[in-house]
Amino acid sequence: MKPLGLFLVAGTRPEVIKLAPIMIAAGKEGTSQIRLELCLTGQHEALANESLSIFGLKESYNLRIMMPNQTPNDVVKAVFDRLPPVLEKSHPDVVVVQGDTTSAAAAALCAFNAKVHVAHVEAGLRSYDLSAPFPEEMNRRTISCAARYNFAPTDSAKRNLLRESVPESTITVTGNTVVDALRIIQEEHDLDAISSIHQSIREPFVLVSAHRRESFGMGIRNICEALKICARSHPDIQFLYPVHPNPNINGPVRERLEGVNNVLLMPPVSYLELLTLMKHCALILSDSGGIQEEAPSFGKFCIVLREVTERNESVELGLSELVGTDPDGIVDAFSRRIRQESPRAPFVNPYGDGHAAMRILERLLEEGWKA
Repeated sequence: MKPLGLFLVAGTRPEVIKLAPIMIAAGKEGTSQIRLELCLTGQHEALANESLSIFGLKESYNLRIMMPNQTPNDVVKAVFDRLPPVLEKSHPDVVVVQGDTTSAAAAALCAFNAKVHVAHVEAGLRSYDLSAPFPEEMNRRTISCAARYNFAPTDSAKRNLLRESVPESTITVTGNTVVDALRIIQEEHDLDAISSIHQSIREPFVLVSAHRRESFGMGIRNICEALKICARSHPDIQFLYPVHPNPNINGPVRERLEGVNNVLLMPPVSYLELLTLMKHCALILSDSGGIQEEAPSFGKFCIVLREVTERNESVELGLSELVGTDPDGIVDAFSRRIRQESPRAPFVNPYGDGHAAMRILERLLEEGWKA
């Protein structure tokens, strides 16, 4: 039996983090069973390399597609230009993409056009609103059409795929690999050094993360207004906000929150620092889908600052609350939740048990390898 040729494509920090457990598990299987290569797209190179270093991993290829002020169409064009020659050189059996970025969708189409099987990690997430998130909702639907293997993180994601007539034979419910990643990280890294992140951090603190494209404009202004009200009505609590450098976020945030005594506006933090803050915070307010998945692993409640979410499992279990960007809704949710005891482990994490990567590899290795 020849080794299974896996070619993983990643460009963003979340993609690297969620694919890393598959690479680590594949390494344990050995080169006699799996030939593994990682291709970075290069669009978020510094963050991707930071994430690789956490797990002690390295890339095999780098497309270096990043360019100033690039649009989604620029990303598609660059991937279409640069990935096919690499695939021809690598000659993989399966191209593995994760999530819903434009580069993931473009890579899946390149593989499909080259008649290489596509595996989609985190398949089946849906908001059923093409404008929120944009362009991610379209990207993940596109990947589902091209994928031979759909690795759904939850039963709900599987049902979404079935409703779209994706063949059930292509779908495997695995859990989310981010839970695997957190398990690996907590075994290898110290997540207790709060003071080393910023000397002005004091407990109790609330962690804020808001930077989505769909929040640009009125959304982020409303979020900041709500944060100001919450901060002033709870002076004993610190509001810790690592601010994204994008001027659509950085400008409104600093204009509205700078000078509020118990709001600490920080530069962006590393992933390990983010996890450290998540572990020790009292509550999370965020528009990040990734944080909505990660929070249950730390037993933290998340107020979700979005109008829709493709991660409803934690909402249904009462581990998060979807409130949108209306200031009154945010303030009301914060006032109710801040005095409640956060959910504590052990409880069922709706996003997985930390063994998703092995389920993915087991499904792929079942093939023989026949391709």
